[in-house]
Amino acid sequence: MKRLLPILLMLACTVTELHAQKTTKESSNTEESYFLVDLSYMNDALFMGRRDSIAAPYILPSIGYYDKSGLFLDVSASYLTRSDEQRVDLFFTTAGFLFDSNKWSGGASGTAYFYNEDSYNVQSEVVADITGILSYDLKAVELSVYVSSYFNKNSSPDIFMGLLMDHTFYAFNRSLLITPRASVFAGSQYFYQEYYSTSRLGNRKGQGKGAGSTEPIETTTVEIAEASEFNLLNLELSIPLQYHHNHFIFSFTPVWAFPQSSATLTTEDGVFEEELESVFYWSAGISYWFIAKKRK
Repeated sequence: MKRLLPILLMLACTVTELHAQKTTKESSNTEESYFLVDLSYMNDALFMGRRDSIAAPYILPSIGYYDKSGLFLDVSASYLTRSDEQRVDLFFTTAGFLFDSNKWSGGASGTAYFYNEDSYNVQSEVVADITGILSYDLKAVELSVYVSSYFNKNSSPDIFMGLLMDHTFYAFNRSLLITPRASVFAGSQYFYQEYYSTSRLGNRKGQGKGAGSTEPIETTTVEIAEASEFNLLNLELSIPLQYHHNHFIFSFTPVWAFPQSSATLTTEDGVFEEELESVFYWSAGISYWFIAKKRK
């Protein structure tokens, strides 16, 4: 459904941007039901501009079914490729509905996340999300409004909103798609408080522990003053590239993230404000789609 699906999956399935490279066919084929198999790589995992101090590079295999009615189901895994921590770090599944009517398009989805207990991903305390997106094509630019609720293990849910603006340029007989995109996101930070309490400040899950170790893990209580506030969290500039050849789609997405609203952290050792830095990260992938059934 034009460029809606990659945007929706980027937001709904990850917002660590695990699916930033997710691709689909052009709208000329949306009247057919199809499967999409994807294998991608991302050099680091971010969520609302936040990331761990240790990089989390992932290989991401996935398979999805996209019905001509607009219903879809996608199942994915994230394999952590760090030489010292190779494992399946995350399994997640997303189901939803997409529509495309004249200049309007949109959709809604729900995602369930199953993180490895040793995951240090900044999103690792999230268990599910519900996401909606609505887009309007102005020709010169397509505007998309995004809203979602993310549910955390041991705290209140987060509410996020976003505005995305992009435009697609075509080359090589419309086989190459270049889509400069600007995005802005705002929301609460309960997820970040949970992450700091479980992974960041001396609480690294499994850090320094051998297999089967019974050594207790010292925990640090962390409170973020802004956790319940609705603040600007992240600005992003990206240039997703897709090349379509027969049933294959090759993609590459460079992203520049500019996190906003530094958190004020309160621990047993005192109060301090974190330092946020802009970051460049990227993803690349190859997809193959095949028709499941044709319209009669």
